[in-house]
Amino acid sequence: MPTQNHALTYLKLILTAFFWGGTWVAAHTLVKEVPPFTAAFIRFAIATTALAWFLYRTEGRIKRLNRMDFTTVFWLGTTGIFLYSYCFLTGLKHISAGRGALVIAFNPVLIALVSWLWFNDKMSALKATGIVTALLGCILVISDGQPERLLQGEIGIGEILILGCVVSWTMYTFISRRATQTLTPLLTTFYASLVGCLLLGLVSISESPWRLIGHFSLTAWGCIIYLALFGTAISYTWFSDAVRVIGAARAAPFINLVPISGVLLGALILGERLDWMVLVGGVITIFGVLITWHAGRLR
Repeated sequence: MPTQNHALTYLKLILTAFFWGGTWVAAHTLVKEVPPFTAAFIRFAIATTALAWFLYRTEGRIKRLNRMDFTTVFWLGTTGIFLYSYCFLTGLKHISAGRGALVIAFNPVLIALVSWLWFNDKMSALKATGIVTALLGCILVISDGQPERLLQGEIGIGEILILGCVVSWTMYTFISRRATQTLTPLLTTFYASLVGCLLLGLVSISESPWRLIGHFSLTAWGCIIYLALFGTAISYTWFSDAVRVIGAARAAPFINLVPISGVLLGALILGERLDWMVLVGGVITIFGVLITWHAGRLR
């Protein structure tokens, strides 16, 4: 029976990576029609409602927060939901879904680097090799296969914003370590989504969403529902449960499937074709991430 349970967990992790890869395609399609703050607000309004339902089903209630926990989830919502959503949706107005997914592959390496610089995590030669390798790959991706563009200051706003996703998610990751000391992963995600949703709602007023929502196409609504349910509520819940069942070390590598699925879905659904040097950069980035992860396991 444990083997069967683990098999189901691994299947859910694969589907989670697929769903997260699909968020790049859905968001790229959505922002052609809906302003970013309005799109993000509606997404997390639906997602937060779904997470509340999951909480009642799994934990029986929604625990109230003390002042310290509230401060923690406030910053989680600000970094991982509000800032990430802005960078994610606005960035995809300027670059393709596939390139965005490849840039985000650098995220685990930045987390490892910050762990070393600020949290005294050990840095081995192998881990340093992985970080440098992933950085070189990321440079190829964001420069569209032309690294000299970095020196010439020709990197566009889209690349900068997607790098903002990497930074904001790194901040979210380290803040969540503190949150999960006293809160369950699902409860942490619910409150972070709630805070982020409220902040997005306040800012979206400038886009007059009440004038727009009645004119959304079926495609736009489909993208919003996909992002809310599959890209947020279901995926976050499945990933958190996988960490509980098989541990973070075994669950984390599946995140490396996200940029791969993002590129494949971008090609299949949107007809995107990336320059071969960008694809090479993506492969190098993922390879560097795998080296970094393996080095962490050897500690």
